[in-house]
Amino acid sequence: MATITELKCAVRDTLESRGVLGQLKARIRAEVFSALDDRREARPPLSHENLLINELIREYLEFNRYRYTASVLTAESGQPEDPLDRQFLANELKVTEDPSSKSVPLLYGLVSHFLNSSDNGGKIFLRGASLPTAPTVSSTVPGS
Repeated sequence: MATITELKCAVRDTLESRGVLGQLKARIRAEVFSALDDRREARPPLSHENLLINELIREYLEFNRYRYTASVLTAESGQPEDPLDRQFLANELKVTEDPSSKSVPLLYGLVSHFLNSSDNGGKIFLRGASLPTAPTVSSTVPGS
């Protein structure tokens, strides 16, 4: 007769081999985050750049079936529940697509472009002046 420990190991191994264990863990994390998320606290306004970046990431996550991760991103960032229109996103990024590129997330095309670009010796010059500054983290030590 199998022991409880052996049974637990067999169930865990079966769930892992079916690819279900990772999904369950992600779902639990998403539900815990949702339960802990304080909806009463106002979120800072979502900048235009962050809106576009989050949408690129969400499109990538959903394409790869990381749905729970995408749901946490949406909840935590304040991104609109409904995804932005793909054509709108491409226009905002000044990207022109061919029919084959429309079958994958825009992020794949952007990365591919930069990996295969031979302009400027393979380097691109980035300017940070128009980008938002990183949020500061204030930490307080209890009892101080």
